[in-house]
Amino acid sequence: MSQMIAEQVELTKAEFQEIACAGLPTHLPEAQAIDPSVSHAPKRKDILSKAEKELALRNALRYFPAEQHAILAPEFAHELKEYGRIYMYRLRPTYRMHARPIDWYPAQCQQAAAIMLMIQNNLDYAVAQHPHELITYGGNGAVFQNWAQYLLVMKYLGEMTDEQTLVMYSGHPLGLFPSHKDAPRVVVTNGMMIPNYSKQDDWEKFNALGVTQYGQMTAGSYMYIGPQGIVHGTTITVLNACRKLDNGATPEGKLFVTAGLGGMSGAQPKAGNIAGIVSITAEINSAAAYKRHEQGWVDEVIEDVDQCIDVAIERQAQMKAYSIAYLGNVVELWERMAERNVKVDLGSDQTSLHNPWAGGYYPVGMTLEQSNDMMANDPDEFKKRVQASLVRHATAVNKLADQGMYFFDYGNAFLLEASRAGAEVMADNNIDFKYPSYVQDIMGPMCFDFGFGPFRWVCSSCDPEDLQLTDELACEVLEEMRKTSPPEIQQQMADNIRWIKGARANKLVVGSQARILYADAEGRIKIAEAFNKAIASGKLKAPVVLGRDHHDVSGTDSPFRETSNIYDGSQFTADMAIHNVIGDSFRGATWVSIHNGGGVGWGEVINGGFGMLLDGSPESDRRLKMMLHWDVNNGIARRSWARNEEAVFAIKRAMAQEPRLKVTLPNMADDNLIKGLID
Repeated sequence: MSQMIAEQVELTKAEFQEIACAGLPTHLPEAQAIDPSVSHAPKRKDILSKAEKELALRNALRYFPAEQHAILAPEFAHELKEYGRIYMYRLRPTYRMHARPIDWYPAQCQQAAAIMLMIQNNLDYAVAQHPHELITYGGNGAVFQNWAQYLLVMKYLGEMTDEQTLVMYSGHPLGLFPSHKDAPRVVVTNGMMIPNYSKQDDWEKFNALGVTQYGQMTAGSYMYIGPQGIVHGTTITVLNACRKLDNGATPEGKLFVTAGLGGMSGAQPKAGNIAGIVSITAEINSAAAYKRHEQGWVDEVIEDVDQCIDVAIERQAQMKAYSIAYLGNVVELWERMAERNVKVDLGSDQTSLHNPWAGGYYPVGMTLEQSNDMMANDPDEFKKRVQASLVRHATAVNKLADQGMYFFDYGNAFLLEASRAGAEVMADNNIDFKYPSYVQDIMGPMCFDFGFGPFRWVCSSCDPEDLQLTDELACEVLEEMRKTSPPEIQQQMADNIRWIKGARANKLVVGSQARILYADAEGRIKIAEAFNKAIASGKLKAPVVLGRDHHDVSGTDSPFRETSNIYDGSQFTADMAIHNVIGDSFRGATWVSIHNGGGVGWGEVINGGFGMLLDGSPESDRRLKMMLHWDVNNGIARRSWARNEEAVFAIKRAMAQEPRLKVTLPNMADDNLIKGLID
């Protein structure tokens, strides 16, 4: 069978419109060889029985007419054997994958065109981690399971009217269903398993069968905007972590040590530079490390561990921001720093430990290639090596923490997996972790409880001038709001004004013309109103897509991250995320999504998101006010009921601003009374 590598071809508008929504080809294109110049997902482990592999083939072939099966069946069997998944590489489009201006998309309704734009942005080579496997970030965060699904979805979106809804079933387009203009145009679910089938091997099995997928957070909901989103969150985290040191210390001269330069984790050195600190980020994958260097997101790549430490100490003395990528295993870095008694101010980790056995974390003492081979061919031994490394990792961290380092879990399941490996990361009560998650200590009480979270938007014109205007409009709104904001949220307002003013200079755009900042419900609504008016007046050339990270006030129930500062026992419930998505869907969202997994792993979290198109119309104005108000205050109400003092303050303020909002408030019990009654 002859194979070729399909080059990415840039098309004219007319050429793109002719093929963008054509759907599955009547005549099969030439088979495509694996392109070694592109980052590929690691081979998944061989987990299916013979009967299950046959079922996986039947499942894949159902997309195609019977006369094509003789060609495709052996090809798909080869993919399943070689890669552990059926990606249908033959069907991968040869045109360049990136967000195009909204008027390029041959859609019957503008909302559908906006969704096509966002899907293509998620698969842009500059954005996606493993674009040929349709994985956006996190090692397994997928937009679709295979290329047939992509082609079908684009076809459905091209045909959709504003009285239809496309139902997405873990990457599979179930079909277009009659609905109405105020209904979501797309409803997305990813990985929504029966609870007893949410273990890591369940994902491996059912994903290999082609019946579910891991959508991460914004990968499977078409709302990823490249690493900018996590740059902002990490910048806010680092600034506030520094404030926790020495009673309000400034960032200059502080040393931050962490790991991960892949998809989202690659934002860490950039965030460190913006915050003003010196950072070392370990990365075992040379392609990822040098990619970040080429992008200007890390200042220097160093392969010798002692040289790396020496350069960091020199930069600290100069009190200037600087970012270093250590090309090597993070365990080696931590152990050497502990041996040398280096003073580290801040420590964390952002390897993909939600995916520990399939490329999210690599064991010390092995090369990347050796690890990938063992991962696929001897998974039991690979798991042992990973867990042994986690124990060494935690031991070195403990030593430096004992000397004064502020270490926080960055929501990647580091402490969870380290505890499962037997590392000494538990508190004295053997229930809690000895280190807080960054949500427990920083983002929860300082941001989420007050309603501040990662509001984002994308300019569908793809024009940098539109993005600049939206930056200016957002800044004007925030500066005006700050004049009358209560003292409790003055710092949050100041941090985000600082961020938006420096956003353009920091060259944060990767892929679509997008921006993110942290805002509360009032800020999100006022910013969206300003955008909608600018679209209506023609100041903005095209509509704007609103969205957010699922990592937000209301969208995610995750006991080891987003809801880790919920202490009433409800942190293991997932009502909030479900309520959030249902409420968004009938209040005007253009599309909604609900996922199992994301951030901390399959079975560990339920998270939801939305997208909303602003087109300058009165209908958009009505929808944005209804939906954004609910999208935030739903979570504040839940956090308030958990007796979080900041959230009680925020929900009382929200009720004062909106008389129709009536929320049940908690009454506080006297701790001494309670303790006196329990033996």
